[in-house]
Amino acid sequence: MYDARLFREPRDMKTLLAAVLLLCAAAPSASAQTELKLGHVGSPGSLFALSADEFAKRVKEKTKGKVVVTVFGSSQLGDDTEMMQKVKLGTLDMTVPSTVMSSLVPAYGLFEMPYLVRDRDHMKRIEKEIVWPTLAPLAEKSGYKVIAVWENGFRQITNNAHPIKVPEDLRGIKLRVPKGKWRIKMFQAYGASPSAMGFSEVFVALQTGVMDGEENPLTQIYTAKFQEVQKFLSMTDHVYTPAYLVVSVRKWASLPADQRKAVEEAAKETQPFVYENGAKMDKDLLGKIKEAGVKVNDADKAAFQKASKPVYDEFGKEVPNGKEMIDKALALGQSK
Repeated sequence: MYDARLFREPRDMKTLLAAVLLLCAAAPSASAQTELKLGHVGSPGSLFALSADEFAKRVKEKTKGKVVVTVFGSSQLGDDTEMMQKVKLGTLDMTVPSTVMSSLVPAYGLFEMPYLVRDRDHMKRIEKEIVWPTLAPLAEKSGYKVIAVWENGFRQITNNAHPIKVPEDLRGIKLRVPKGKWRIKMFQAYGASPSAMGFSEVFVALQTGVMDGEENPLTQIYTAKFQEVQKFLSMTDHVYTPAYLVVSVRKWASLPADQRKAVEEAAKETQPFVYENGAKMDKDLLGKIKEAGVKVNDADKAAFQKASKPVYDEFGKEVPNGKEMIDKALALGQSK
């Protein structure tokens, strides 16, 4: 507000300085920015890191710098569970969960079903027909707004005991899995001894023998340097895990409509970049892992699919509309 007293001749320089500072504080800032903090568990160079950085770049471009996304990778702000809690509490704006979504919204366990997603084109159909009309509203009821579907990827098994060709080869293997009960049930059905553990703890667990092995997409395996502490990589493709760009419903509602529109557009427009780089990493990183001395084998996927039936049956019975979602997702795999 204009105050004529500020423009009277000052008695000394201190008075003049105080007047200038008061005027500066009262005037609106032409460079006011909205900062959104985004946390993820990916290591530098991982698909999570590339995706988050590309999204941040697009947001800045679309909003001409009015919205800035600051990215914190490598579990700097906690593991997936901790970051989801922080998003809900409002101490973190955004995160990129994958498997952990099934622990918070049971229906997301759909993507924990072995061999459900055939390829990325199939995933796009599932996204259109199941994620947006069914799963996204369920997340919103739990306080989470999903604004884009990205990727974690097709998962493979590494371990220090022997090659995994059939489910029976997992018997007695202490296997780290992410926090989600269906992954645990899956590997129990295969005969392994799975334990849930935050991603940032896995390297040391493998290095010290606390765990014999783990399962992850190649991008996570390589960028977390698991090839330095694992002898065998078995190409099972047992699960394709999407990743979701998530913000709290409350935070989302607090943003101006134009900012919401720009951020959501940037998030969705990042997906082709994510899929392109995911596919490229699947090809490139396998060779690099082999070069590191890890022995690679192809698994008998038909044997794993057969052993997966009890997990499908249990999910179909336990989760509301679980069987219907499974049937619809599988039918979409037959689409041309």
